Amino acid sequence: MHYTELLKAREELTGPGGEFEIVEAEVLGNRLRVYKNAPPSVREVWLSTLQFADRDYLVYQDERWTYADAHREVAAAAAWLFDQGVKPGDRVAIAMRNYPEWMLLYWACVSTGIAVVGMNAWWTAEEMEYALKDSEPKVLFADSERLDRVLSIEGAADRMKIVGVRAPDAPAPVIQWADVLAHGGDLPAVRVDPDADACIFYTSGTTGFPKGAQLTHRGCVSNLLNMAFSGASTALATQRATGEVPPEEAPIPVALITTPLFHVTANNCGAYLVTAAGGKIVLMYRWDAGEALRLVETEKVTAMSGVPIMARELINHPDFETTDTSSLSTLGGGGAQLPPDLVHKIDSTVATARPNTGYGMTETCGIITSVSADFFVDKPDSAGPAMPNFEAKCVNELGETVPQGEVGELWVRGSSVIKGYINRPEATAESITDGWLHTGDIARIDEHGFIFIVDRKKDMVLRGGENVYCAEVEAAIYRHPSVAECSVFGVPDDRLGEEVGVAVVLKPGEDLAAVTLREHCAGIMAKHKVPRYVWFLTALPRNASGKFVKRDLKEQLTKELDSAKT
Repeated sequence: MHYTELLKAREELTGPGGEFEIVEAEVLGNRLRVYKNAPPSVREVWLSTLQFADRDYLVYQDERWTYADAHREVAAAAAWLFDQGVKPGDRVAIAMRNYPEWMLLYWACVSTGIAVVGMNAWWTAEEMEYALKDSEPKVLFADSERLDRVLSIEGAADRMKIVGVRAPDAPAPVIQWADVLAHGGDLPAVRVDPDADACIFYTSGTTGFPKGAQLTHRGCVSNLLNMAFSGASTALATQRATGEVPPEEAPIPVALITTPLFHVTANNCGAYLVTAAGGKIVLMYRWDAGEALRLVETEKVTAMSGVPIMARELINHPDFETTDTSSLSTLGGGGAQLPPDLVHKIDSTVATARPNTGYGMTETCGIITSVSADFFVDKPDSAGPAMPNFEAKCVNELGETVPQGEVGELWVRGSSVIKGYINRPEATAESITDGWLHTGDIARIDEHGFIFIVDRKKDMVLRGGENVYCAEVEAAIYRHPSVAECSVFGVPDDRLGEEVGVAVVLKPGEDLAAVTLREHCAGIMAKHKVPRYVWFLTALPRNASGKFVKRDLKEQLTKELDSAKT
């Protein structure tokens, strides 16, 4: 592929006078790269969608909202919050499934300077209690499932107002969502500080309770522009390299949101971009590949993005061949690296769709890198180049920059990096140095600026002094035709420190012996990388965002191994 064309396109779009011109500005005490023409806050992004009043905006089962409907309910919710004494700088928590009300409440808050606390819908009452005490919201909006947990927390109703959403039988003192909408009113007129908190999203740590990451308005807007820039630069480079002229009028985007809205993948990357473009967001009660295929056909979905297993399940589903997926233009994922085999499978299986991915973190308000189309197909093990508002480098254990192409921990700095973690100054200081965010990911950067994520820093297997990167082993195992899913991790070993272990889920009807899998691996990688321990499971544990919970899996299987030894 013509990578020089991509570099030229990026330079042209971000240079003086370019659509995505980059300049430097003082942000929270650091000189950072910012978009010169960025809206000052998320409020302006939402207000700009008034022009799409008659278009469909939110679709959930048999329910639909136009942009006009959404603006009316967003304004009513914001006016009600102000009437309850909630003001800019205060926090409001949302604890519910991916119901349309999630998005309506989100825009109501961020458009008036109120920070949204995204509550993990899978949290237990104890975990919810921790986050509520940590973030101190003035109001909590919750669906019936989450309401039951919240109301079991002693004194919860005394600390904040509670509103029930799709919870008609909620007891007093729970306020009904219908009563909030009945308030009516206009969106309060406020000026929102670019560096004010837009939302607090909790991110898991290796130990202890989760940390509340402070995503700013500047960071969220920067991520939106990063998403738009990625598409624009790829389209421009592809056009120049191939001579193909894109249609004069781009189709209205329709996105199937498959992952939870309390994470940046669905909210900041999926919902933001489609909303800003006046597109349609299709929501699901829960992930189901068959239902996703039906929605792609009936709603003419143009883009679906989730964790990689979702794309794999979609194209492996028995109904795939008989479903009209011709509206799809992109299919891929974020939240975890797409295995190279899946990149090629998407490209060869879905006639109209090109594979895409974005690598990022809660701590960067969304993506750090993005890559799609031929650039992804040609470098399927890459996460793509860093977005233009980021500086990126790989460092050694001393924090020193390593030479180009060498492996080190990836550090990034830019206007999308979070302000910090609420109530956790020590954690903030450990994660951010002079504006540089320590991603905790082991990576290398090639001569074209493409970043290759080798592994999580703490997931790396250290076997007899040799580093074994789990992502590399997983990519090799996925090349076996019988494997549906796998997760590689280190197993404690008295002699070597760690050995390589893998949990494998086979495709339906397939049979595979451990010795055969090891022979497959030995044919394509060094012997010390071949898994010594192989477990065949019916499913791998996942968290609320659909990622494999490798820590839990490792703990469970190594415990079983220890028991077998004794």
